[in-house]
Amino acid sequence: WKNPWKFLEERKSLCKVVTLHLSDETKNNLKSQGFDFLTNFYHKPLFNYISFCKILNLYDLHVMVNTFDHIVTFPNIKKEIFEKEVTSLFINENTRVMHLYIKNRYNNRLNIIPGAKYSFSELEFFSSNTNISDNVIIGLPEIFKAIKRLELVIEMKNNSYEFVKLIDNIDKLYHIRLYSKHYAEYDNDSFRKALENSLIKHANTIQYFKTTRPPVTNILSSFVNLKILKVKGFSNDLSWDCLETLSLSFLQVLKTDCIPIEKVSALIENTGGKLIEVSINGGYHDENNNKRLIQSIYNKCKKIQYLKILIRNENISELEKLLIDCQYLDGLNINVYNDETIFDWNYFFKVLYESSPTNLFKFKFSFVNTFELESLRLFLNNWNGRHPLLFQTIQYSSWGINNVLKRSYFDVINLYITQGIVSLYTHAPVEKYDFKDFDWIKADKKALKSWEYNF
Repeated sequence: WKNPWKFLEERKSLCKVVTLHLSDETKNNLKSQGFDFLTNFYHKPLFNYISFCKILNLYDLHVMVNTFDHIVTFPNIKKEIFEKEVTSLFINENTRVMHLYIKNRYNNRLNIIPGAKYSFSELEFFSSNTNISDNVIIGLPEIFKAIKRLELVIEMKNNSYEFVKLIDNIDKLYHIRLYSKHYAEYDNDSFRKALENSLIKHANTIQYFKTTRPPVTNILSSFVNLKILKVKGFSNDLSWDCLETLSLSFLQVLKTDCIPIEKVSALIENTGGKLIEVSINGGYHDENNNKRLIQSIYNKCKKIQYLKILIRNENISELEKLLIDCQYLDGLNINVYNDETIFDWNYFFKVLYESSPTNLFKFKFSFVNTFELESLRLFLNNWNGRHPLLFQTIQYSSWGINNVLKRSYFDVINLYITQGIVSLYTHAPVEKYDFKDFDWIKADKKALKSWEYNF
């Protein structure tokens, strides 16, 4: 019950249990207004399950109530009455909401709910669309002072400047995520500027920043204590020049997606040598840009533990230097660039088994056209005597023309599992691959003793 909204697919049962928590006085009041079905809701739960709820998603609550079998035929005004009573079960002086989610379709005023000030007094995380009605957010800046993490989905229009007031009133902000779902040409720069200027006031405390747009102010350079930076682009017309001269001395984690590679290289070159995790996704890599990126990592990331990067055939020798210089590597996620070019798998695998640091035994390889079976045997035979491998392969389709891994590959890997050279192997086409960048074992699964084939 800490997060009941993860069971929203069972909304009928969920709403029934929630409704059972209504007091007799509230049920009698609702029955007098035509909610006769409550006559059958008389067994109170043995526990106050709602008191355990720390994550409140008001949009999911709205969906749950409005699709409840007993409510769905009621007029909207009646649904609103019932929804307010259900909401008061989650927001009152006896509950403490830690995470709050609001979407733009929610339209009820929160600060006037009895007990809201106490319920939100320990709120740590707030997520919202920026075009929610002022009616919803007005009064919240005064009671949302404890927020540590903020996630905003910035919309094209009708953005509420109450969010600027909210940010101004927060005591200490550590974690920021800014999302935009529309094309950059539709951005509301005046609102973004006001929002970013407000965030700059928290520059000394912010340690995590994620954005899908280049900032319109110098906000990034103000984050002197930033430890985690995640930037994602959606189109090539976005300028990320702000990254080229950015100096982040304390940065430990960098994740980029569809960002020009030369900008990413420049950013890494200007860090303070504290990066331990780097994940580079998307962005075009020609030979020179790819080489510069790899060099920036082995020159500036001596303590790196986890790395995701694309490797071109021409730069396998640069990967060798990286493995020699980065002795703390624990997990390597490599996107092999071989959809249109030749890739020397034998040389690639030779570099891995000869130059990998002692701690490195977790590998992921993504590719279009697969390696030869003999190349795989070469790699695994020469890995014998080292820490058993956690090994994953992910295959991209190339309009159905690529050569896929055949059963014989899995038979070979299964043999090496029995020999203790591989501890766990997983293969999947990219569209079915559901691991995070640096996860090799699912949290809900035990390590397998044989290969797992996920087609």
